Amino acid sequence: MRPMVLRRRGDFLRVAAAGRKWATPGILVQAAPAPPGAPAGLRYGITASRKVGNAVTRNRAKRRLRALAVNHLPLVAAPGFDYVLIARQATASRPFAALIDDLNAAVSRLKVARPKTGAGNG
Repeated sequence: MRPMVLRRRGDFLRVAAAGRKWATPGILVQAAPAPPGAPAGLRYGITASRKVGNAVTRNRAKRRLRALAVNHLPLVAAPGFDYVLIARQATASRPFAALIDDLNAAVSRLKVARPKTGAGNG
């Protein structure tokens, strides 16, 4: 199932106000429980400020974060939370495999990772 996109400024502010964030070299991840009445599943938002670089660099960083959110966030992140992925200066030039590692590390540090299932846990 494809994650839904946060579009309203109020959703971004609510996630930021929750205070759960983790910074890695390539990405800053914020997480907050989804509000009551929100659609079930995973929701994410992406932002890149002018500190990241010019418009071309910001757009490249956002494209890379969007690919990360659509393809990898559902594999590691717990449903029922809203996530905001914030680009950093290294996001546009960092190897994509390193961005995946950054996302995995941030989600596990925030304790909002998808529970492990299957054999081999004991």
